[in-house]
Amino acid sequence: MSNLGPILSLICIAITAVLLLKKFYPHAVLLVSGLSMLIIAFLLNLDMPLLLKPTGFSIFDLFRYVKESFAKTNAGVGLMIMSIGGFVAYSDHIGASKALVYVALKPLKLLKKRPYLAASLVIPIGQTLFVAIPSAAGLGLLLMASLFPILINLGVSRISAASVITGCTAFGIGPASAITASAVSILGMDAASFFVNHQVLLVLPLTLSMMVTYYFVNRYYDKRDKDLKFKEPIDEEEMAVKAPLIYAFIPVLPILLLLAFSSLFNIFGTPIILDTTTAMFISLFIALVFEWIRKRSIKKVFESLNVFWNGMGNIFKTVVTLIIAADIFAKGLISLGFIEGLLSLVQTLGFSAVGVIIVMSVMIFLASMLMGSGNASFFAFGPLVPKIGLQLGIDPIKMILPMQLSASMGRTVSPVAGVIIAVSEIAGVSTLAIVKRNLIPLTVALLLMLILLFL
Repeated sequence: MSNLGPILSLICIAITAVLLLKKFYPHAVLLVSGLSMLIIAFLLNLDMPLLLKPTGFSIFDLFRYVKESFAKTNAGVGLMIMSIGGFVAYSDHIGASKALVYVALKPLKLLKKRPYLAASLVIPIGQTLFVAIPSAAGLGLLLMASLFPILINLGVSRISAASVITGCTAFGIGPASAITASAVSILGMDAASFFVNHQVLLVLPLTLSMMVTYYFVNRYYDKRDKDLKFKEPIDEEEMAVKAPLIYAFIPVLPILLLLAFSSLFNIFGTPIILDTTTAMFISLFIALVFEWIRKRSIKKVFESLNVFWNGMGNIFKTVVTLIIAADIFAKGLISLGFIEGLLSLVQTLGFSAVGVIIVMSVMIFLASMLMGSGNASFFAFGPLVPKIGLQLGIDPIKMILPMQLSASMGRTVSPVAGVIIAVSEIAGVSTLAIVKRNLIPLTVALLLMLILLFL
């Protein structure tokens, strides 16, 4: 009976993966799969996750797990992610996101005689933008509207331009990232410290490796594929920035606030504690003031606030509910002894703590690649980290960091990822063609990340 639980959990994972591959609604798949595992654990008399307030009736307790997950998530990481989603939507609505992209991409026009170098430089510029605009599909569309015509005009092929644009979304880092918000919630630390002390230090060499690999991969494939289309007319109207360029400051304001008022910099004599959600609302207020000065109509500014609330709602129904469903899925895995089974297998195979981290990172990379969602894979397996870390004596940060980066990297080589599909349709190339260009740079980055972690 002791081995039955882990075996059943693997069967449930396999069924869940098949349903997700068949494009079943992931929120429902993870929720139903998690509840099913909890029911099986109850029938097998296995240890169940503890409830804060049991109902007194086991069947009702299953749904009490869902209620408690909603309450816990919405009171913490859920509100944080919703405020991020609202602010990103508002920044896009007032033209601030497009202004930021426009300013950031100005230096690329100086590289008219170095098209592949220009394409490679898109990676660090785009990654920096991704920290401030943490929507992979959203940033991809912005770059397609503004950067894609520039690269084509410089002599970069459509497929090479599309590949580096999607490559910009390979690392979901920064205080505004949903995956980061979930990671710091699991770790119990502030987002600014995690970003500066851990994410940035690891992502910098990975970004450099991607610049080099994209340079050679795109140049090789472009020379081999003689029928590629290069220079084409540019729609200048589509590239126009209608907001004042000073608006480029707005999307990065939350990050600046979080860094300025974090423990990293003791700027003020009296410590000032600022969390991500508060920083988002402060930045929203400043953006509203900018809009009032620009439009001179308080009525229009008040009406524009509706975009923020809609952005919060859209993030709730997509990301936050996915976190809740994944939390129930994780509870189901724990109740069936998945972690104990994994640790037992690791010990049998002679793996060390390093081996466990590598296995989990590669597993999440492949899961994201199959599902097309870095969020879904990380939210499902991220909550397992504290228990695994405790039993193996692994530093949770050393486990969470490669897992969260693997999740976003896996999405970048997925033909069913939203950003890949959106970019491919606008560029007029196939999703598989983009994935083929992305596969080598992202595989090299994954291997380099695992090597750097354990040097």
